[in-house]
Amino acid sequence: MKSLEGQVAVVTGGSRGLGEQMVRAFAAEGADVVIASRKLEPCAALAESVRTEFGVEAVPFAVNVSEWDQCDQLVERVYERFDKVDVLVNNAGMSPLYDRLSSISELLFDKVINVNMKGPFRLAVLFGERMRQDGGGRIINVGSIEAMTPEPDALPYAMAKAAVHTLTQGLAKVLSPEVRVNTLQPGPFLTHISRAWSPEFKAGLEERIRLGRCAEPAEIVGAALFLATAASSFTTGTLLRVDGGWA
Repeated sequence: MKSLEGQVAVVTGGSRGLGEQMVRAFAAEGADVVIASRKLEPCAALAESVRTEFGVEAVPFAVNVSEWDQCDQLVERVYERFDKVDVLVNNAGMSPLYDRLSSISELLFDKVINVNMKGPFRLAVLFGERMRQDGGGRIINVGSIEAMTPEPDALPYAMAKAAVHTLTQGLAKVLSPEVRVNTLQPGPFLTHISRAWSPEFKAGLEERIRLGRCAEPAEIVGAALFLATAASSFTTGTLLRVDGGWA
């Protein structure tokens, strides 16, 4: 039997990048998947691809996780479609550019905090409580190396991701023993964001990575499956770094 056979996994920010890789990995292991992102069209396209390739249910939903009500609606709609959720991956995030710290507007600051912290909080609490009532589940919050070594060009993002680490530890206590809650902390991955990197910027990143390179998106899969399956049955409240040895 596949490791997620008969289970349901919800992935926010699931239409591309690391989210898409996790969606495909969970589907390959037999899970029905909910692909949630701000724009419905790419979610629907990926859902069709997943259904064709893996023969599982794949349901697209449009949701802006920065909106409290939309998080609530996502939970309601998922449970209308499925009678349970076994895995939640809080992967949606954003880190917009700015000139200098003093130029960050209140609107931009709130947007970064809402997407990266408020949304994961609301979804983890709502799905987590239902998981506990239903007998168990796993929540994977996606953090960032920025939370450990914050840089000036992404400070609000780093602050929000540090809060996600705290959320993980707190919910691991609140929802135990039925629900395991962990943080997956990626380093530099060659997702769509990396297309905007200059050669000099990429080289600077690679100098800080002990493995000497940035990761391919598919390299998130092993760690994600570990946290999503029974392989991590004695792991909760932890931070799993997938950063190539970031220093």
